[in-house]
Amino acid sequence: MDFNELLLQTAFCCMSCDGNIAEEELILVKQFASSSTLFEGLDIEKKLNEYVTEINEKRGAFLSGYIKKIVSAALNEEQELNLAKIAIQIIEADNKIEYSEISFFKRIRNKLNVSDEKLLEIFKDETLFNKFPDVRPDDFLQPDIYVPEEEWMDVRFEEIKLDLDMKR
Repeated sequence: MDFNELLLQTAFCCMSCDGNIAEEELILVKQFASSSTLFEGLDIEKKLNEYVTEINEKRGAFLSGYIKKIVSAALNEEQELNLAKIAIQIIEADNKIEYSEISFFKRIRNKLNVSDEKLLEIFKDETLFNKFPDVRPDDFLQPDIYVPEEEWMDVRFEEIKLDLDMKR
């Protein structure tokens, strides 16, 4: 998997980890696709539809598999920071932050080698903490309640549906 696809899968997993893909999250992915090279070379619509099929079949195991891909990707610091930035932007896109999203980000963060100080710099650049005064940067960086991987993978959510028309 190349880095652009890992970024797209990051966006998808952060969109779906709360069990719902919000329209605002899809709009942000479309904006990334049209105004940057983040997902260059990818058929985004096809990939997202593949991810929807997979997550509906595998549920939490899909999310867990994504976490393992972060480790095997052997990312450099810049890539790790870009991945974290995409995750934060997607999490805040629907104007609400669920605990499941914070918890999922912590699982991502746990696999990154970048320092908390560098991540805090990203947080300063984002509007996250202005939009959500009850949420603090430490909420994303402090260790989470330990839940064994097998239990965490047993995420319960409805079937995810995706109304994706990249031309809209």
